[in-house]
Amino acid sequence: MDADKFNWLLRAGDNALVLSQRLSEWCGKGPVLEEDMALTNISLDLIGQATLWLSLAGKVEGKGRDEDALAFLRDVHDFHNLLLVEQPNGDYANTLMRQLYFDLWHCLWLESLQQSGDTEITQIAEKSIKEVVYHLRRSTDLVIRLGDGSDESHARMQRAADTLWMFAGEAFMNDELDHRIASRGIAPLPGSLRERWLTQMTQIFSEATLTMPSADAWMQTGGKQGRHTEHLGYLLAEMQFLQRAYPGAQW
Repeated sequence: MDADKFNWLLRAGDNALVLSQRLSEWCGKGPVLEEDMALTNISLDLIGQATLWLSLAGKVEGKGRDEDALAFLRDVHDFHNLLLVEQPNGDYANTLMRQLYFDLWHCLWLESLQQSGDTEITQIAEKSIKEVVYHLRRSTDLVIRLGDGSDESHARMQRAADTLWMFAGEAFMNDELDHRIASRGIAPLPGSLRERWLTQMTQIFSEATLTMPSADAWMQTGGKQGRHTEHLGYLLAEMQFLQRAYPGAQW
C-alpha cells in the first residue's frame, strides 16, 4: 500500500465529506427557499467529490474498503479534514464566511492539482473544479453583498470573519506528509497557495467593506493530523448512526 498517497487522499475526501454534512444541516432551514436549495446543491457537489477521493483512497489502500466504509466506519481520530469545515453552521453569516474561506482555498488547490503527476488525481481535480468555481463565485458575491449591506448584516459578517479566521490558516501549513507528496509531484506544498489566497481575500474584504484579520494571526492546527475540535464527534455520530446501528444495511 502507498501509505502517503492514501493518507493524503483521506485529507482530500474528508474535507469534502465533512463540509457536505455541515451544509446539509441547512436543508429545509435556509433563510429563503433559493438559499436553501443552493446550499443543498453545494452539499451534493461536495458529497460527489468526497466519493471520488475516498473511492480512490480505498483503491490505493487495497484492503477492500470502499468510499462508504471509509465514510461511515472510521472513528473521529481517523478523519483528517481541516478544522475549518467541522465548525458549526452558526448563523447564516457564519456559514457564508466559512464557505468563502474554504471555497477560495479549494479553488486554488484544485487548480494546482490539474498539474499533478498523478493522472487519477488530475482527472478528479478537472471534474471538481467546474463545480467549485461556481461555489466560490457564489460565496464571494454573497459576502460582498452582506458585508456592504445593512448595519446588521455588516456586523454579522465582520463577527463571522473574526471568529473563523483562526481556522483558515491550517490549509496552508506544510507537514511531513505534504513535503513527501510534493517531492513526488502529486501536489504542491500547501504553503505555496497562501499568498494568492491572501491577495484575493484582501480584495474581497475590501469590496465587502470588511476589515480582514491579520495574516500573521495565530492559527489553530491539528485537523490534518487527526486532532479535532469537539464538534466533529457530534457530526459523525449523526452522520454514521444508521450504518453503526445496522451494520451492512442496504436500501
